[in-house]
Amino acid sequence: MQTHTMRTGPRNIGRTRLIGLALVSVLALTGCNSGGSDKAGSDGSSGATGASSSSTSASAKPYLPVPSGVELTAQGSKLQVGQPAVVAYRPRQDQVGALDIKVTRLDKTTFRQSFKGWKLDAATLTTSPYFVHATVKNVGDTDLSGRPVPLYIVDGHNTLIEASSFASTFKPCPSTPFPPKFKPGASAKVCLVYLSPRKGDLTAVSFRPTQEFNPITWTGELQSPAPTAKPSKKANQKG
Repeated sequence: MQTHTMRTGPRNIGRTRLIGLALVSVLALTGCNSGGSDKAGSDGSSGATGASSSSTSASAKPYLPVPSGVELTAQGSKLQVGQPAVVAYRPRQDQVGALDIKVTRLDKTTFRQSFKGWKLDAATLTTSPYFVHATVKNVGDTDLSGRPVPLYIVDGHNTLIEASSFASTFKPCPSTPFPPKFKPGASAKVCLVYLSPRKGDLTAVSFRPTQEFNPITWTGELQSPAPTAKPSKKANQKG
């Protein structure tokens, strides 16, 4: 049996609460009105369905300095799964990262389905697990190797939830940071695990690097995760 270890990094949004040993840090945003709100994906949707209008128009003036030719998606844009957004943020105070992000799939799973063989505590079992798939390209001039993927989910309680990380390999959805070599021009497919407290929903995926940032969100239909491929008999015989 394997034991989970929670790993979280510093964040500059709101205050951080740890949900037992649930592999998740929750960023509480209740009462924050900074030009936008994350309440239920800001559109009252349930289960990440039915997004309101989408916008991919570039800001007239970039909110952060980015390389020439990089056009940032406007803050507050509401996108559907499959639509790209070009975003910028500060991974460190003296750095600016720029990413082309496209959320490609949202999965609602269960512990019985995806966490077989894992030892889970009572607090973890009070959450709802979700997988978020995305493609990400480094379109800036900053090396983002090993950095966390700056995406959260929004639950039904006006709360941003950070992706979980694992002390050992989690095959159904690796939920790892950017690759060790994620320099300008590099791209990657990522899968992130989120545990929504109190059997919570996934109403949207959110890019919100600071509390003052008007979030860019993605919504779409929740699907069931694809079954994990089992080793073939030939592979077992060779092993």
